[in-house]
Amino acid sequence: MGSFLRSEEMRFCQLIVEKDAAFNIVAEIGKQPYVQFKDLNPNVNNFQRTFVKDIRRFDEMERKLRFLENQIVKDQIVVAGRVDNGDYTILPTSEVNTLEGTLSELEKDVKSMNSSDAQLKANFMDLKEWDAVLDKTDEFFQGGVDDQAQEELENLDEEGAIRVDKGPVNYLVGIISRQRLNTFERVLWRACHHTAYIRSSDIEEELEESNGEKVHKSVFIVFLKGDRMRSIVEKVCDGFKAKLFKNCPKTFKERQSARNDVRARIQDLETVLGQTREHRFRVLQAAANNHNLWLKQVRMIKTVYHMLNLFTFDGIGRFFVGECWIPLKHIDDVNNAIQAGAVRSGSSVKPVLNILETSVVPPTYNETNKFTAVFQGIVDSYGIASYRELNPAPYTIITFPFLFSCMFGDLGHGCIMLMAGLWFVLREKNLIARNIKDEIFSMFFGGRYIILLMGIFSIHAGIVYNDMFAKSFNIFGSGWKNPYNMTELDGWIQHTPDGKEMLVELAPEMAYDHAGGPYSFGVDPIWNIAENKLNFLNSMKMKLSVILGITQMTFGVIISFFNHSFNKSKIDIFTVFIPQMLFMACIFIYLCIQIILKWLFFWTKEATIFGMVYPGSHCAPSLLIGLINMFMMKDRNVGFVQDGGKVNGEYREQESCYLSQWYPGQGTIEMVLVIVAVICIPIMLFGKPIHHMMQEKKKKKALHGNVTVRANVVSDSSEIVINGGSKKEEASGHGGDHGVHGEEALGDVIVHQAIHTIEYVLGCVSHTASYLRLWALSLAHAQLSEVLWHMVFVTGGLGVDGTVGFIAVYVVFFIFFVLTVSILVLMEGLSAFLHALRLHWVEFQSKFYLGLGYPFVPYSFKTALQEAEANASTASA
Repeated sequence: MGSFLRSEEMRFCQLIVEKDAAFNIVAEIGKQPYVQFKDLNPNVNNFQRTFVKDIRRFDEMERKLRFLENQIVKDQIVVAGRVDNGDYTILPTSEVNTLEGTLSELEKDVKSMNSSDAQLKANFMDLKEWDAVLDKTDEFFQGGVDDQAQEELENLDEEGAIRVDKGPVNYLVGIISRQRLNTFERVLWRACHHTAYIRSSDIEEELEESNGEKVHKSVFIVFLKGDRMRSIVEKVCDGFKAKLFKNCPKTFKERQSARNDVRARIQDLETVLGQTREHRFRVLQAAANNHNLWLKQVRMIKTVYHMLNLFTFDGIGRFFVGECWIPLKHIDDVNNAIQAGAVRSGSSVKPVLNILETSVVPPTYNETNKFTAVFQGIVDSYGIASYRELNPAPYTIITFPFLFSCMFGDLGHGCIMLMAGLWFVLREKNLIARNIKDEIFSMFFGGRYIILLMGIFSIHAGIVYNDMFAKSFNIFGSGWKNPYNMTELDGWIQHTPDGKEMLVELAPEMAYDHAGGPYSFGVDPIWNIAENKLNFLNSMKMKLSVILGITQMTFGVIISFFNHSFNKSKIDIFTVFIPQMLFMACIFIYLCIQIILKWLFFWTKEATIFGMVYPGSHCAPSLLIGLINMFMMKDRNVGFVQDGGKVNGEYREQESCYLSQWYPGQGTIEMVLVIVAVICIPIMLFGKPIHHMMQEKKKKKALHGNVTVRANVVSDSSEIVINGGSKKEEASGHGGDHGVHGEEALGDVIVHQAIHTIEYVLGCVSHTASYLRLWALSLAHAQLSEVLWHMVFVTGGLGVDGTVGFIAVYVVFFIFFVLTVSILVLMEGLSAFLHALRLHWVEFQSKFYLGLGYPFVPYSFKTALQEAEANASTASA
């Protein structure tokens, strides 16, 4: 919990390793996410780095693996296992070389098989087409189409005129796509000037094109006379991509012989194709069994070379030097990994890990697990915590689902959300193993624990609100009772017009069960049927929202105290934290106390409260107007009634008694509170700048008259002696960029403090109002739920009588459930989630959280494999 409350302590280290052992050492470091390397070659582009050739080599191996994966998926073979199986052992160099050769051979073999398969397919389709042409040609001639063509063409010459001489009639046979057949016939008829005779017949079997697409084709036969017509027909066929078979046998016997030969060849080709595909399948299946293992090795080795490119050389080029950030508690683990890598490489020189001093702000590292990661992600989305700053994530685990439930509170909807979260959590391992890559599913699965907590807290809020699908439940017995007898009720019913509802007023003085007390837990179910239900619930939820908001903001200010204490900044405690707490307490905490006291003491009955006579609910103090009068310091009457006791059995009430002072010394106390709050503002505004100015004067006074400068003209350097003791050497004209930066200037401090003071003072008011969204969204959710219940389920299902009513209930319940999940759970849940997110980012974290850090991004194989998988998924999409 300590590292989660504050980020881990970090150390800036220097790693010196022998050149030959560097690869194995970095590979051992990558097994655990403990080291973030610094780029020591920022001015060298990626193409000029040391290991660019090695990276290209493994890029080529990864390309081959992607090619094999595409072929495996194309053949619908399942790739066994997952890329990241938790084993991060790098293969020896000899095995990596063997793998490279294996991949090259596999790629070559698969490409060769693809080429052979494509050629065999093309030959097979040609034979199928030739077989279809022979069959259809026999059909044409058996139907006497040649005699019809001879008779028609004998009367026409090549220009279309009638001639007496009879010449020989030739024919061409071909095949064409069925979609182009009609257009082809019309164009051919016009191009030949009506001197060509064409007939066609469809092929029943689908034939495959070279691109793998299956199409319907037709066989056609064209009868013509003369070489000129033949040339025209061939050109038209070429334009429509129709395939001509010019060597079609002339006689039936020759066609029969050709058909037998073709079918024998087709059978042989089918055998060869089957054997080829079976061999291809075996090769790809073997590749699929090892694909993820190979891919993991290639990606891991490539990331090692990427890390080595961040190193630099020593003077003689024998050693690699790297700089990195390491969490303090993992220094020993990293040392062990380095030594293990050196032993594995057989190096005789032990690697060295030195801890360096640096003025650079370390990265922020909050160690998380699968439960806390989603809450840390919520905080980090706003801004990474500054180094060693108090982390809001532990508090967010409770406050986030709690504020969500205040807006979403419904027992039924909470149960649906709880079941969804439980399903994700209980089937966690199974879902991870399935490696589902859908983006929306990944979003919900990643937030499974926050969904679970939101469901639990929503159930609690639903019980408090006594709300389940817009209906209340009476478990402990209502605190209200019927004060009227049946005679009175019957008399009122008789005087009520038919078709109209009769409203019965339950006066608290008579109807409330004082002996039994209020409903044991949550809102009394009687309010669900009350006419003034909204008035009561709105008032209650609005005041609860204000109390919850001010409580969380005050907690945020208290957390800032621990940040100031940790940073040992007393000036921040005295000029920031204490004035902020006083300002908050004098106005807003005081308002919360008033709300609670009003709930506890003011009732409908006459009573004496804080020594003052309280005549009834009409004199209950108005807190909003009272807060305004507090700032205006307006004179108000003391007490609710005038002096002199009762007159004719009644008190003489003060005018606008609800604006009167309702406890002794209220006017004085509120005036003191306002004055203290106003005084806090200039303290926050000028306290820190004045302290800064005084500290600067002290430094100047301490240095005045006690400084000696000794200059050396030979070495072009100077030496400053302070108080005859401590010395500081400087070289003029050198190292200007590497000196220690001066402290923040006075003007910057003034501007910074002015911005934060104005933001805090105005923010206390605006943020308190912002928490009213808890009330507004809770009201909207409850009203939507009620509308859905009455307009869909009650009217559409329960409102129908008889047998039809039973059927209607089943149908309408399905509609009701779908609308409930889609609108009230998903859409309303998303709305409440976003509002809770805003309340944490702006209203809560702004009180203490700077978020000016940068994340600790350690090098690890697990992270590298996840990023590579995500990039591959994005590229394929």
